[in-house]
Amino acid sequence: MKKKDFIADDILSKIYQNKYKVGEKIPTERILANHYEVSRHTIREALKKLVNIGCIYIVQGSGAFVNETKYKSPLIYNSLTEKKFKDIQSKIIYFKKITPDTNLEKIFDINRKETALWEYKRVRIVDSQKVQIETTRLPYNYFPYLNEEEVKNSIHDYVQKCDYKISHFITSYNSININKEDAELLNCKKGIAAMRIINRGILQSGKVFEYSELINLDYSVSYFTPFNLHSHKYRKDE
Repeated sequence: MKKKDFIADDILSKIYQNKYKVGEKIPTERILANHYEVSRHTIREALKKLVNIGCIYIVQGSGAFVNETKYKSPLIYNSLTEKKFKDIQSKIIYFKKITPDTNLEKIFDINRKETALWEYKRVRIVDSQKVQIETTRLPYNYFPYLNEEEVKNSIHDYVQKCDYKISHFITSYNSININKEDAELLNCKKGIAAMRIINRGILQSGKVFEYSELINLDYSVSYFTPFNLHSHKYRKDE
């Protein structure tokens, strides 16, 4: 782990331990540099990461302060959410209307004879590196005017522009080895390790608006997870 990432994670831990409380100022760059025995440049890089994921904010001339939004989502950050939208590019592989198969019918709770889906595949590029392949389906009747230009940007921005309110996501992860087709899209070697992410987006109405499969290189994620006493007791039962 790079020094800046270790420092960012350690400061995060201290925020969630309430050593650095909401609204309070965290130590100065000089103090942090002395504490972690690194340069002030490394501290600035660590703080930049914390700003990007929304855990702290900078007041020019005053310092860095803990953001009050830190507990609002169990997801603290992943490899893409710590990047600004402007720093992520998308290369569209295809964008088309499809007839859902049996599994997609069940996921979206639709009838294939009545409802089509949009399906698109795009490669996500960060810092000139291809890092993710995303294949996403959305109900056509929810987004009849979706187009390729919108798909190049944040699809969740577009969903909100269509006056839908996003409630939550159900996400699962498993490790895979990159196949030949995906390796060609990501300009990497076939067989290297990657993360496969399956994501369902749920509206406040309870309807599924998005079903995505993502293949990520060098994926990392950090969560805030409350201790579940009921689950702990259940696992102890013989």
